[in-house]
Amino acid sequence: GRDAGYRFIVGGAVPDHTVIARFRQRHVARMREVFLAVLRLCHEAGLVRLGLVALDGTKVGANAALDANRAASGIDERVTRMLAEAEATDAQEDGQFGAQRGGELPAALARRGDRLARLRQCQDKLRRQAAEAASHQQEKIDARAAAEQASGQRKRGRKPKPADATVDPDTVANVTDPENGIMKTRHGWLQGYNAQVVVTTGQIILAADVTTQANDVHQLTPMLDQAQANVASVMGRDAELGAAVADAGYWSDANAATETDGCELFIATQKDHAQRAALRDAPPPRGRKPKNMRSRERMQRKLRTKRGRTRYRQRGASVEPVFGQMKDRQGARRFSMRGLDRCRGEWLLDAAVHNLRKLHRDSVRRTEKARERDAKRMQRAA
Repeated sequence: GRDAGYRFIVGGAVPDHTVIARFRQRHVARMREVFLAVLRLCHEAGLVRLGLVALDGTKVGANAALDANRAASGIDERVTRMLAEAEATDAQEDGQFGAQRGGELPAALARRGDRLARLRQCQDKLRRQAAEAASHQQEKIDARAAAEQASGQRKRGRKPKPADATVDPDTVANVTDPENGIMKTRHGWLQGYNAQVVVTTGQIILAADVTTQANDVHQLTPMLDQAQANVASVMGRDAELGAAVADAGYWSDANAATETDGCELFIATQKDHAQRAALRDAPPPRGRKPKNMRSRERMQRKLRTKRGRTRYRQRGASVEPVFGQMKDRQGARRFSMRGLDRCRGEWLLDAAVHNLRKLHRDSVRRTEKARERDAKRMQRAA
């Protein structure tokens, strides 16, 4: 490579990409330790400035193709066929070799075992999704029945479908990586994961995680909790985030209610372009805050204040460039590993690399400034 420092450290050796891949895969469970160690270095360099953090998510492609999705009926059929083939092979080998077997499976059979395990994982995922959909619909039915019983009157409108009718037979799972899902992006559909970060206004990543949920709304509390825990670990228990800003994907009444003294929330209640237009055109609120305001109205009022406008304006400049840098400069557009836990480790490594790049850039800037000061001193001395 072109980095002389790296070449010196490795003694001129150039590790093969497969060696690097195996090393990363072997140690993927320890990437959180690596991330925290780098975050601690950033703090010691004075780069971790709290007071306002920004939260956002981006879709990252999985190591799987869209055409590898199968419906439950197709998966069940493949599992049945593979089990039948395995039984036939066992019977044939018993007749040929008796009880004398080799100690290791041939590679082809081992691969077949892996495929069968993934197919069963897909079956479990689809059954779990079907059960959750049916349970959610049954809750709606029970709530309607309870309301009708309490009022003594039948509710107007169409009756909810029976619980079992809400299960979509066309729901699919990916047979290559069963844990990822089909995610909607502004450019179409993507087979992948939802990758989350919490960043400072200086674009230092405080927390990073990956979820299979396409929607961001359930990620606000766990991500801010993770960021607070990381900050406390690195900077001390008294360190607090201060305030957090997020787009409308994180808005819900329940999320707004999680605001604490240590982390004030500024969550958009409209999509980004509409929120920017509202903040640009709407006058700032005047007078006392009206009583009995709904949660959404309170948040909208807070965002229209001078402080709220300033906070929300900082969101895009804080978090959006981070995703651009990670995807364009580091190639983090697609995971190379499979499975949620491994992709989490890979995303944490990507986040640690991003922070290291910030640390390196700051170190270079400090060195250049020191050289400039030394040069000026020498000029004055001469």
